[in-house]
Amino acid sequence: MNESIAKTLAVLPNKPGVYIMRDEHGKIIYVGKAVVLKNRVRSYFRNLASHTVKVKALVAKVVEIETIVTDSEVEALILECNLIKKHRPRYNITLKDDKTYPYLKVTLQEDFPRIYATRRQMRDGAKYYGPYADAGAMHATVKLLRSMFPLRNCRKMNPDRPCLQYHIKRCLAPCAGYVSKEDYGRMIKAVCMILDGRTTEVERELKQQMQAAADSYAFEEAARVRDQLQAVTKLNEQQKAVTGGGDLDVVGFAKDSTGICLQIFFVRGGKLIGRDNFFLQDDGDSEQDVLTAFVKQYYNEASFVPREILLPVLPESDELTVMAEWLTEKAGRKVELLQPQRGTKRELLHLASENAVKLLEERLRKGQLSLQTEEQAAEELQLALQLPDPLERMDCFDISHTQGTETVASMVVFRNGKPSKKDYRRYKIESTEGKPDDFKSMQEVVYRRYRDYEDLPSLVIIDGGKGQLSSALEVIRGLGLHELPVIGLAKREEEIFTEGSSESILLDRESAPLHLIQRIRDEAHRFAITYHRKLRSKRNMVSILDHIEGIGAKRRQALWKKFQSLEAMKEASVEELAQVEGMNYPTAQRIYDFFRLDLPDKKDALK
Repeated sequence: MNESIAKTLAVLPNKPGVYIMRDEHGKIIYVGKAVVLKNRVRSYFRNLASHTVKVKALVAKVVEIETIVTDSEVEALILECNLIKKHRPRYNITLKDDKTYPYLKVTLQEDFPRIYATRRQMRDGAKYYGPYADAGAMHATVKLLRSMFPLRNCRKMNPDRPCLQYHIKRCLAPCAGYVSKEDYGRMIKAVCMILDGRTTEVERELKQQMQAAADSYAFEEAARVRDQLQAVTKLNEQQKAVTGGGDLDVVGFAKDSTGICLQIFFVRGGKLIGRDNFFLQDDGDSEQDVLTAFVKQYYNEASFVPREILLPVLPESDELTVMAEWLTEKAGRKVELLQPQRGTKRELLHLASENAVKLLEERLRKGQLSLQTEEQAAEELQLALQLPDPLERMDCFDISHTQGTETVASMVVFRNGKPSKKDYRRYKIESTEGKPDDFKSMQEVVYRRYRDYEDLPSLVIIDGGKGQLSSALEVIRGLGLHELPVIGLAKREEEIFTEGSSESILLDRESAPLHLIQRIRDEAHRFAITYHRKLRSKRNMVSILDHIEGIGAKRRQALWKKFQSLEAMKEASVEELAQVEGMNYPTAQRIYDFFRLDLPDKKDALK
């Protein structure tokens, strides 16, 4: 305990709040809440031998503690959730990639709302559903809803005339006034009810609308509502009734050597309508701690909180009371956290946990299968090429240029059939600048790679046919590497050329060895062309900026560092250009104006 922490512990308030722990770099490494800050924070520095390994590691790195007092423990819990979401501290339990999960957004703040996927929740009056762990299932839901209801999907409505969507009967053209706000609102209400799982109510309302339209002799409208009713009825039949009614979430828990899986079932109106799953890293936390952290983080973001949340293990009694109060306040009605001991709800909880176990097993099996497939492909390639040693490391080279300018080379490395990106290298070729010569370029790059004899591979792959292979072999053998296997791979027939043989090797087009070597070649090509495009873009930027008064070498370099491409610079505003290091407003205005002039020189440079 350092002097700063000792002073902090001596003046801790006897009130509820949040405590923030920082390391020597000032980075937040843990956020927690407490009923009494003085008692909770001091407990970390007492009886250290009884703490878990994780807590011991945390305490060892803490050099500063900050506290925020709140009026209640519920306020402390909300603040804790928001701080964890913002800072994602190292020692807090956090959902894996939860910030990237998408939502379905219904723009209720608009006169004629639309529905679409988004990854940002905003307080804009819209209604959000999610988050969805399975983005594919979410997009399938959107597709289904749009097939059932002719909703608009355009960002801005054009009042002049309806678009193609109206003519193919996928939109009612609210932009042209072909549907009233009330009729469109009934469709949106049905969409929201379906997303809430209340399909039975939707059926009842659609039947009433269909009957009213028929009674008014609006048979076309009645037929449209009938089609919607049939689609909702079919959807209702597909949903499995699992309880006597009501809304609840069921959280299953499983843990193995790969980590922790939480499976959550959504039951709405007594029917199972969907599920999500979340994977967490196993840091030695108890099941109770993991579930408590999950409930806080998930429902802090969730757009809907059901009346009941079923858990295999409940939080501690004090924590349980605070969380139930917080969720009740968030939902606007009573919410309970329960651990069912018997009956249908207990069976649902068991089913959710079984599914979590199954997901972990599948993840483990897929990982092992992938590893086995890659290693097996490398072994089969070794046999096909009749090489004496296992292919523990393979180097592959490729050349990229545009008519001899900005010539670059790439080297990608695969170890035991898998890419080893930390070993990738890229080279700026100097011997052939201005004149295209792939053979000489290849000679330069293999010379620079193997002249020091460091970390020699089991196999060298040259992207090219006999000519490229011969060029590379001339240098490699000249360096004294007579035992190093080298092959060339020609794109046209996927032929493999070897040293000293006039006949090429043709592997089965569906074989694992050929797929592996193609993957290595394609990765080398991707890596080379990415580097080449970056250099070419930088060169183009230099040439085009020469036409602008006030742009010298330093400002050119600063612009490149800021925007990375001409296209990004072209899209920038005057204010953004003026913020570049060393830039002033008049020069920024000249750059902005230049990109909006029609000059032949500029067009040539942009090509």
